[in-house]
Amino acid sequence: MEPAARKQKILSAIVESFIHSGEPVGSKALIGEAGLKVSSATVRNDMAELTEQGYIVQPHTSAGRIPTELGYRYYVDNVMKVTPVTERGREYIRDALSKNADSPESILRSASDILSRLTDYIALATTPCGESARVRKISFVPTGAHSAMAVVIASNGIIKTKLFRCEFLITPEILQVFAKAFNEEFAGIPLGSVTRPFIQTAAAGFGELSLFMTAPLMAMKEACELAARVSVCHSGFGRLMNVTDADLLRTRRVWDFLQNEHDLSAMLERLPQNPSVTIGTENSRTELNKSAVASARYQIKGNPAGVLAVVGPMRMDYARVMSILGCVAECAGEFISELIEI
Repeated sequence: MEPAARKQKILSAIVESFIHSGEPVGSKALIGEAGLKVSSATVRNDMAELTEQGYIVQPHTSAGRIPTELGYRYYVDNVMKVTPVTERGREYIRDALSKNADSPESILRSASDILSRLTDYIALATTPCGESARVRKISFVPTGAHSAMAVVIASNGIIKTKLFRCEFLITPEILQVFAKAFNEEFAGIPLGSVTRPFIQTAAAGFGELSLFMTAPLMAMKEACELAARVSVCHSGFGRLMNVTDADLLRTRRVWDFLQNEHDLSAMLERLPQNPSVTIGTENSRTELNKSAVASARYQIKGNPAGVLAVVGPMRMDYARVMSILGCVAECAGEFISELIEI
């Protein structure tokens, strides 16, 4: 075996052993694990070179070696082989998703739950971006004598509601009039276009009816704003210690960041379009500089949409996580696409 190939095999064995055991790997153990037919001295020399090159490090004197961030990066890019989820595993995932498939958000909540349960890490999912979505339908539901709820259904399947109150008595007939007028005026309009100036202009076209429409118009506008906003579904926060290797200060920082939906959604939306792994300092947030983020985008009708991601330690089982992540993203996208066609 050529020296370069042998060192790659040694690095791969160190990464995989450390991922599964969490213990530094010594030269004697490597000979058996990597199936090398060379002496311990040769292995030690190769390990010394890998250390000098920055791929592995010796955490303590006389201890074995563990991978560095660079070592993990090399392994993911050049060695890792992702095996597709078995048909039985795919059926399990589809069955779990189908139990809550009444809206994109419920599908994505289920997807994050499944990911966290199968990987034992924190899982995140972003709703479809609403930038290109349009108003599909508007309806109204009575909630009281003087109150009702505006329901906006967007073209990307997102459903948002907003309560409003009127001084006059709200009847089913009045709500039917509102629904007819609103759908004629707003159906097909981009969500981002439903601004205060826009609805003020539209209200003028309703004539005398506009005197009764201030509250429902504002409720519809706010529901459209909510539908256009990317939100994050998350699961597995109780597994946070598995993400940070029990460093309490780092755990607190990661916790605080994951609770900040604005910054979290911004980070997730910046992740690559293709399935990817960002490791340690490659992450755009310093809170995750000792963690790894595996991500994949689900597709809606063949177009990349939101993001599914798993946040774990740098010694996560990358091949297994990416396999599960890819299957869940594919299945979630299929369910959301079917829902939108209804």
